[in-house]
Amino acid sequence: MINSEGDYIKEYRFVIDELDADDSKRLLGIMAEFIDGFSMLSRLEPMVSIFGSAQPSLTDGNFELAERLGGKLANEGIGVITGGGPGVMEAANKGTFEAGGSSIGVAIDLPQEQKTNQYMTHHMKLRHFFVRKVMLIKYSLAFVIFPGGYGTLDELFEALTLIRTKRILPFPVIMFGSRYWRPMLDWLSGTVLAEGYIKQDDFDTIHLTDDLDEVVRICKDSISKSVKYEWIKKSAKK
Repeated sequence: MINSEGDYIKEYRFVIDELDADDSKRLLGIMAEFIDGFSMLSRLEPMVSIFGSAQPSLTDGNFELAERLGGKLANEGIGVITGGGPGVMEAANKGTFEAGGSSIGVAIDLPQEQKTNQYMTHHMKLRHFFVRKVMLIKYSLAFVIFPGGYGTLDELFEALTLIRTKRILPFPVIMFGSRYWRPMLDWLSGTVLAEGYIKQDDFDTIHLTDDLDEVVRICKDSISKSVKYEWIKKSAKK
């Protein structure tokens, strides 16, 4: 595929725009990704998805915190699922992996990023973002959102939208790092709520904290009371 300037576009770039007369054939590849993901994830223990920037280094405070959280969740028998990349994803996988827990990565092929990390007990690599989103949300019983950019915000608002529209059963959306997230929550609860674009009960599933132990407590509580988890266990037995 060649762009207007004559440069070759890297593989997996602009895949949504790659339409042709035989585009329906791509459905087979999409179906295969769904089947592989469902087969792998449906048979694992309860999982929590952890999101955050792919940029933090080993010296970044969020890297250390995500690593510690992964270990704490693993010690409680809770698996961790991430996007399988570097940064916060790597940290969460690392903490879980080294504590002996199920550390799952659902990676994506991107032109400019992103190497998968080495701390995974189960992993897969996908081509389609929307398949990846389904995998990260379908089997998760809580979302933990560390500071991040567009990708992190996309996952955050995707979850909140699906919960609000009742496309998924509600679960906790835990925003970790009050200094980073508080201004956005103030805007949502002030301007956006005041304009009538969202409702007060849209905040019911949101938790803001700087305490790793509180994150673990919220996740455990969600799992113990989760109708969704009972559905997942039933489907895994089929």
